[in-house]
Amino acid sequence: MEFGASIFFTDYSISPAELAIALEDRGFDSLWAAEHSHIPVPRRTPPPGGGELAKRYYDVMDPFVTLAVAAAATKRLKVATGICLVIQRDTIQTAKLVASIDQVSGGRFLFGIGGGWNVEEIESHGTAFATRMQKMREQIEAMKQIWTKDTAAYSGDIVKVPSMQTWPKPTQKPYPPILLGGAFPYAARRAIRYGDGWYPNASSGNPDEYMPRFRQMAAEAGRDPKSLPVTIGGAPEDLAQLQHFREIGAARVNVSLPAEGRDQILPILDRWAGFVRKLRD
Repeated sequence: MEFGASIFFTDYSISPAELAIALEDRGFDSLWAAEHSHIPVPRRTPPPGGGELAKRYYDVMDPFVTLAVAAAATKRLKVATGICLVIQRDTIQTAKLVASIDQVSGGRFLFGIGGGWNVEEIESHGTAFATRMQKMREQIEAMKQIWTKDTAAYSGDIVKVPSMQTWPKPTQKPYPPILLGGAFPYAARRAIRYGDGWYPNASSGNPDEYMPRFRQMAAEAGRDPKSLPVTIGGAPEDLAQLQHFREIGAARVNVSLPAEGRDQILPILDRWAGFVRKLRD
C-alpha cells in the first residue's frame, strides 16, 4: 500500500518544494494538490458538510504550478491533482498541461479529477452545473485522443475538438492514470467507465461495504478490478485503521494536511513516517 499527502497550497502554507522533499525523505509515495479557481461572492452553495467555508478554499494556488515545483525538487515522489476541476478548464489547454507536467516530472503525474460542488464557481466558467459530469467525461475522452494521436478530433454533445495537432505527448503510455474523485456509487461508476482508479474519502461511506461492491461492479462491466486501484483520502492517524484499509485492498491512503507552515506540517509527517515504516515491515 502506498502513502500520499494532500494539501491546499497557499501563500502562507509550507512551500511545494519543501513539502515534497519532506515527503520523499519520509518514505511517502505521492503529493496531491487541491484546486479551486475562485470562490464567488455572494455564494448560495453551502460547502460539503455545511458550516463556514474554510479560508484555504479562497487562497489555494494553481495545482499544476505547485506540482511542477514539487516534481523539480524530487526524484521519486509522484505528483497528483487532488482533484483537478476539469469542468472549469479548457479541454485542449488542460491536455497540454497534463502532458507537460508528465514530461517534466519524468512520468510521475497522477491525474485526479472531479466534477466539483460549488454551483456559482462552476457556472462562472460557462459550465452548466446539471450536465457537468457529462462534460467531464467528454473532456477526458477528448484528452485521450489528444494524448494518443498525432492528429486528434472529438465530437461530443458538449465538448468539441476540431481536427488538430499538439505536442508534447505524455511520458506515461498511453497517458497518466486518471483517478475519479468522489463518493460511492457515482464516482465509482465513472472510474469504471472511463478512469484508471477511484479516489473516495474515508469519511464518505463505509469502505468495508463499498470496496467489495466496487470490485464487483468493475468485473460486471468487463474491467479487471486490479486495473482500478482505490486511493482512500482523508485517512486517519490510526495504525489499526490503516492496516485495515490495506487488508481490504486499498492501493493507497492519503493524509489531508492543513494549509499551514513547516512548524505545523513536519510533526504530522514525522508521525505518519512511523506508520509508513510499520506498514512496510
